[in-house]
Amino acid sequence: MTPATDRTIHIHPSILSADFARLAEELARIQNSDAVHVDVMDNHFVPNLTLGLPVVKAIRQATSLPLDVHLMIEDADRWAPEYAEAGAESVTFHAEAAAAPVRLARELRARGAKAGMALKPATAVEPYLDLLEELDLLLIMTVEPGFGGQPFLDVVLPKIRRAREALDGTGIPVALQVDGGVTSETILRAAEAGADVFVAGSAVYGAEDPAAAIEELRRTPLR
Repeated sequence: MTPATDRTIHIHPSILSADFARLAEELARIQNSDAVHVDVMDNHFVPNLTLGLPVVKAIRQATSLPLDVHLMIEDADRWAPEYAEAGAESVTFHAEAAAAPVRLARELRARGAKAGMALKPATAVEPYLDLLEELDLLLIMTVEPGFGGQPFLDVVLPKIRRAREALDGTGIPVALQVDGGVTSETILRAAEAGADVFVAGSAVYGAEDPAAAIEELRRTPLR
């Protein structure tokens, strides 16, 4: 995963919006993406149940694209390292679900994965700024986690700006990702606020040509 210091747009289509009955074909339609975003939900941390470790292993076998795994699960300390072992290039856990986020981030890196930390819309970024050097990616949720297809929450934009200012102030190469409600319109606002990695579900897989949709999103100018 490219560090945020490159300040270029990176598009990570969410496989949650794909047709799971044709998973290999759906992955082939996004070969021009920067990574595949894989949402893992356990029906405890969020009110939805999606997929788990066996499916992530199957996805790993079906594509050479980097896997960007987003864990919306309880007991992230226990399970996150397993996804690194399964071949995910990046594993993101929620700050709200990690008992020891520094230790967990270091364990993910030790197992060969990028370490990401996610924050729900109502979770302030400031308490976690001292952890930035332990991370490779900071994910700011722009919807309440749990379901795809929700509208983008503009109320989160100031938090994205504060996170960008903190990253620019330290020079630490952490990618700033947003996830939720990303479209060809909302991506402009998120990019202006300072995000550079964008998770897009229906905006990509809801398009007739997902590869063309990725290129359209990628042309978004950064501030």
